[in-house]
Amino acid sequence: MEKLTELLYSFSDYIVFELLGLNQSGLFATALQYFIATFILIAFLVVIVTYVMGIITSYLPMDKIRDYLERNKKSGLGNVFASLLGAITPFCSCSSIPLFVGMMQARIPLGIALSFLITSPLVNEIAIVLFWVSYGWKVTLIYILSGIVLGVIGGIILDKMGMSAHIAEWLKQLHSKTEKTIEDKRSLKQKFPEIHKEALSTLKKLVPYIFIGIGIGSFIHGYVPQSFFETYISKSNPFAVPIAVIMGIPLYIDAVGVLPVVETLVDKGVPLGTAIAFMMGSIGLSLPEALLLKKVMQKKLIIAFFSVIGVGMIISGYVFNLIF
Repeated sequence: MEKLTELLYSFSDYIVFELLGLNQSGLFATALQYFIATFILIAFLVVIVTYVMGIITSYLPMDKIRDYLERNKKSGLGNVFASLLGAITPFCSCSSIPLFVGMMQARIPLGIALSFLITSPLVNEIAIVLFWVSYGWKVTLIYILSGIVLGVIGGIILDKMGMSAHIAEWLKQLHSKTEKTIEDKRSLKQKFPEIHKEALSTLKKLVPYIFIGIGIGSFIHGYVPQSFFETYISKSNPFAVPIAVIMGIPLYIDAVGVLPVVETLVDKGVPLGTAIAFMMGSIGLSLPEALLLKKVMQKKLIIAFFSVIGVGMIISGYVFNLIF
């Protein structure tokens, strides 16, 4: 993934600075470079994940998995399993959404699917390694646990709030189509036309929102100086943690990309917990994600999702500051 990101940035450099001849120090050039690289990366990931999820769900015994998760719904084990799955998958908030759609299509309970959706962008394998190198195993372990716990608790709370009725209507239709399932013994070649049709339908709904969301994130990335964040989330501000989470929301940065920003903030005197709260907000509650979620969730569920997870991130930030 890191090599792919470097390749895409080299490609965007060539387009912006060589073909278009824009000034390398210009704000517009910076924003455009970020947009090209990020849009291609996210579009690529969403396409791959959508098709892979379609293939996986066509072979997995989803009835048995669903029954297992539903049996363990009350105990919370289903949420734990989903959060652990999210922790080991290298997806950002936007590319996790097709997997969430697949879970909804398989009639997996909403709270359990949300546990996956919350944890997946927060815990990233490459970010774990970088965290370990920069801050040691204790900080890394607590960060991993906080991401998993946030996913488990967030999914349970949202389920208890009765949010299942507030998924998008088109998802409810997919949901209803899978009420009765029979064993499918067709080969992948025979199944693929149907998989392709469903994947294409999902992509048509998501791609425009990816374009708009990353466009907004690119503008902020290019035109809002980093000093702005350093000014408003300093150590002397008791409200720095919630401000950090809120300020991270308009951005779209994955866990790996935001780590250099976290290191810079910490070097400037921003408490580690406050910097991590900013990181959580930018990778787990980004504005582009909200625009994508608009296609799979109704407004009430989106508001509840952002509110519950935002509060959890704020608490995590304060806990980190207390410990470290």
